[in-house]
Amino acid sequence: MKKLNLRGGIITALFFGFFQGIMPVIGYFLGSRFANIISSFSHWVSFGLLASIGGKMIYEALKGDDDSEEGKEYCLDINELFLLAIATSIDALAVGIVFAAQKTELVFSVTMIGVITFALSLAGVFIGHRFGSKYEKQAETAGGIILIFIGLKLLLEGLGVI
Repeated sequence: MKKLNLRGGIITALFFGFFQGIMPVIGYFLGSRFANIISSFSHWVSFGLLASIGGKMIYEALKGDDDSEEGKEYCLDINELFLLAIATSIDALAVGIVFAAQKTELVFSVTMIGVITFALSLAGVFIGHRFGSKYEKQAETAGGIILIFIGLKLLLEGLGVI
């Protein structure tokens, strides 16, 4: 975001906060009844989504300046944002299952998870804007690499390697 767009930042933070908050609720209601099914493939889904989004970010950073314009507005695709928010919160399903087993206060817990994720995501938009304009290609490449590594970490954890 060369030109900071508060609306876009808030939308981004809402997506991440919402999905980080709603996934434990889904996990809570699915409970341990479906834990084996969910845990058997969630790491693959997370890895696939994060690796493809990260790869796309790296590709776009390296392909050149043909779509770079001065004063460009926030343009993260809603579908991409949706997939990224889901991919980074799939593991929160397992947290919901733990919440059910431990009889955790669900409303308070997911509210805190959602609010904290929203706040940190919004801060990330501002921090990213400040440093991203100076180091745009490097930041986008690093972001893509980080997403791929997060996906790889989730995959390796799911496979029991780490």
